[in-house]
Amino acid sequence: MRLVFAGTPEPAVVALQRLIDSDHEIVAVITRPDARRGRGRTLHPSPVSALAQEHGIEVLTPATLKPGTEEGDALRARLTELAPEAVPVVAYGNLITKDLLDLPTHGWVNLHFSLLPAWRGAAPVQASIRAGDDITGATTFRIDEGLDTGDILGTVTETIRPTDTADDLLTRLAHSGADLLAATMDGLAAGAIIPQPQTGEVTYAPKITTDDARIDWDTPDFAVDRHIRAHTPGPGAWTVLGDDRLKVGPVTRHDGEATLAPGQLGVGKNDVLVGTATGAVRLGKIQPPGKKMMDAADWARGNNNLHDTDGVNFQ
Repeated sequence: MRLVFAGTPEPAVVALQRLIDSDHEIVAVITRPDARRGRGRTLHPSPVSALAQEHGIEVLTPATLKPGTEEGDALRARLTELAPEAVPVVAYGNLITKDLLDLPTHGWVNLHFSLLPAWRGAAPVQASIRAGDDITGATTFRIDEGLDTGDILGTVTETIRPTDTADDLLTRLAHSGADLLAATMDGLAAGAIIPQPQTGEVTYAPKITTDDARIDWDTPDFAVDRHIRAHTPGPGAWTVLGDDRLKVGPVTRHDGEATLAPGQLGVGKNDVLVGTATGAVRLGKIQPPGKKMMDAADWARGNNNLHDTDGVNFQ
């Protein structure tokens, strides 16, 4: 089929490459405009844009798709000229209006990293880890005007491992989802897919803010573990010690005896424990302000104030 691909971040690159390697023709990509990054605040193309340029694919970067705007109307004109049969979408990050949805023969087909209707929204991978789900997956569906409400075209499942961070899980889903998206395009081209309405319990996974990533030490140890893994690497789980905000890497549950109040630190020779509502967890990595991630034990050895822990608590 003749395709225009819409996507922006690194996980979308896997799907775009899979489609480039397929029998389908990618005539253009739609992605977010170049963004400023790094200390020099220089402009950088999105990961999807960079890959498209490597393959000589036309890149469209409208800041808005709204009709009546110069960029939105220019995109409509160009899509009409390109005449795609479908627009596969992976984490594009812009609102698609109904007139655009109706333009391709097979519509805009989204790859979403959950088993819909579970975890509709912007952060399904993080939500599934935080909730303690054993199984998640990816879904391809035809985008309509609702929030991830369109008819399902295909699914693939993925086991959530006990130590998975959001990055670990998303990496695996990006690859299995890319295969699913390519298979969905094959099925649509062959007329072999019958869209199915979503059924089952609806849950939501809204966009995560930095405030959402703060650790609540008054929750059970398993909840603290899930919370940290769900927010690793971004935006990064964090806590407060005195006037400092520290990022905290994944922890392990402590099986030995430790009578620490929630948030209280217990500094040993080779480890650092923190109390929760049900027991202690062992810190793995920690990032003090202005520094890189380091082993928690090394951090503690360099901080003399931590060795009398009676009154030292994370907040």
